[in-house]
Amino acid sequence: MTDPRPDAIAQRSVQTLRLLRASHLTVSAGANLNDPLGIADELMPEDVYRLSPLARVEPMRVLVRATPPFEIARDSETGMPGAALHLDARVTLMAADGSTAEALVLVETDRQDDVAGVWVLPISPLQPRSDYVLVSIDRDGGLDCFAQVACASFTRGTRITMATGAQVPVEDLRPGDRILTRDDGPQPLRWIGQRTTRATGLFAPVLIRAGTLNNAGDLVVAPDHRLFIYQRADRLGAGRAELMVRARHLVNGTSIVTLEGGHVDYFHMLFDHHQIVYAEGIAAESTLLDTASRALLPEEAAPELLALLPAHRRSDFRAIEVQESLLDRPDAADLLRKSSLG
Repeated sequence: MTDPRPDAIAQRSVQTLRLLRASHLTVSAGANLNDPLGIADELMPEDVYRLSPLARVEPMRVLVRATPPFEIARDSETGMPGAALHLDARVTLMAADGSTAEALVLVETDRQDDVAGVWVLPISPLQPRSDYVLVSIDRDGGLDCFAQVACASFTRGTRITMATGAQVPVEDLRPGDRILTRDDGPQPLRWIGQRTTRATGLFAPVLIRAGTLNNAGDLVVAPDHRLFIYQRADRLGAGRAELMVRARHLVNGTSIVTLEGGHVDYFHMLFDHHQIVYAEGIAAESTLLDTASRALLPEEAAPELLALLPAHRRSDFRAIEVQESLLDRPDAADLLRKSSLG
């Protein structure tokens, strides 16, 4: 496969975040009455917040660096392009029914390092006109949470194709196992990690039913996990044959759905290079080690695994990722399935 990845793209990870303005989440009862959700130093546990019915999700494109602050991308329609974006805190909120919701507080600053805006990345859905009690403020857990959201992850039971052709559940894989990859043939698995989290909001997995993309069995992956499609005919209008598409961009409510509720086990597969492997018979990416995902690495193995960063920068498939606007149609998955057949 021709390497489509220019150095400028490979050096930094670009993420599209779906944010709420903190000014739409205000204290309805408590010490900071009528104040919007602010920076961590100003927050008071037990304050009660309410989301305005005027609140709407706004997409912000962000350049993710190894350590925050991040940078708002030049082509972002939200925020000030070029401004710094700080991961200020991870907050936990409790609803009236006792359920909890989590969110990341991000602070935009100008060139003088003054606060230019405060944004909220809801990890779990927040409902307008509902009251939420601020339970906890975690100043150190934001980057780890962000990494989990952005990371490519397979779920327990997903069958991965080995070098021998055998199909092995992802949870049974071990470092050193030889996995079949699309571009480099059999490759040893360098590391596999596992996280269990609530299957809600940004962590709710996406189910791609058997046959939808010519997959042999049901495939369940993290929302931002990217699938590889080779188009024999460009039915989507992407202008190229090789495509990467995020699972959440294909959700149509029928053949591809979001699975909300309970808990989910996510598994992360890391190779010496970013690879395309075969899961339930179709091509899907392995974990890309970049500025977003590096926080997932275990502390004891981090120095050795971080040495893989240069190779992963050279083998990132971001340049062939399909824009969400091209996939914003109910028949997108069907078009991709037909495109791959010719």
